[in-house]
Amino acid sequence: MSVHVIGMIQSRHQSEIHPPSGAVVDREYVRAFARAHEDAGFDRILVPHHSTGPSAQLTIAVAAEATERVHFMLAHRPGFVAPTLAAREIATLDQFTGGRLGVHIISGGSDAEQRRDGDYLSHDERYARTDEYLSLLRGLWTADAPFDHDGEHYRFNAGFSEVKPAQRPHVPIFFGGASAPALDVAARHADIYALWGESLDQVRELTGRVRARAAQEGRRLRFSVSFRPILADTEDRAWARADAILGRATALREAAGLPPGDPQQSEGARRLLATAARGPRVDTRLWTGIAQLTGARANATALVGTPEQVAQALGEYYALGVDTFLLRGFDPLEDAVDYGRELIPRLRELTQRQDLQREAA
Repeated sequence: MSVHVIGMIQSRHQSEIHPPSGAVVDREYVRAFARAHEDAGFDRILVPHHSTGPSAQLTIAVAAEATERVHFMLAHRPGFVAPTLAAREIATLDQFTGGRLGVHIISGGSDAEQRRDGDYLSHDERYARTDEYLSLLRGLWTADAPFDHDGEHYRFNAGFSEVKPAQRPHVPIFFGGASAPALDVAARHADIYALWGESLDQVRELTGRVRARAAQEGRRLRFSVSFRPILADTEDRAWARADAILGRATALREAAGLPPGDPQQSEGARRLLATAARGPRVDTRLWTGIAQLTGARANATALVGTPEQVAQALGEYYALGVDTFLLRGFDPLEDAVDYGRELIPRLRELTQRQDLQREAA
């Protein structure tokens, strides 16, 4: 088992402590942000999807042209594009990037967010649609001949994709969601199951359930966990930096009229808030301050400490069978550079030692 590190880029400079400013699409920032991740040694870059934001697919096309080695992860929501078209577009992008694409399927954890694009299905209905959608994507990516389909959500005749992904049998499928319908879909279709930055006990429990459910389908999945590392040269300075980040984020939310702790509608958010209810510090290094403040909107928990301490904390998740980490900072570009200099090399060295010890045992 080898460790994989994923970063995240957006189309302009912004985070919980940096309000967005300037053009919504900053071409040079996207190129520089992508190159910074490649130079820092990230394996893959996530480009997120929002119902009011720029196209993640087109952002990846620009970022891929500015880089040579780093891979990408396209955040993609079923329901807004026919699976026949999506299969061809994703396969085409994988070909143009030289086999550097993965897709992160997001069924949608917020009714309000989905309705911005005209989707009025309920939570469980969205996951049922995703199940059918992923079956079709995988079929279209691998089929040698056209086929018909008449399902609950999709119907077509002689569907086919002449273009196949550069990666075989298809691009890697990342998938998240902690509800029972989500776990069913993950067990049948995911290659990598993605969690937000939960406690060690929560990750142990959830990955155990996912493994058991996948085994019923005759499948084995890999696991990814997301964190927001906060680093400094001493532990005290790292926690002081966390306090400063919380103060800045709180002030910006108050200025924008956003209520504290406004919860996100998803099972993943509920689980993060359950962690936050245990206090701002869990498992020594896991910090829940921003999750508490924002209602666990997106991956909001941090690991706080020196680079060596945070690498060791990540190593504890690696020992649970998590081989992929999505790491992004509150100072997005600057932190990506810092992770490449201080954190990623230590993480790779630590996990290599763990692998050797496991083999020796």
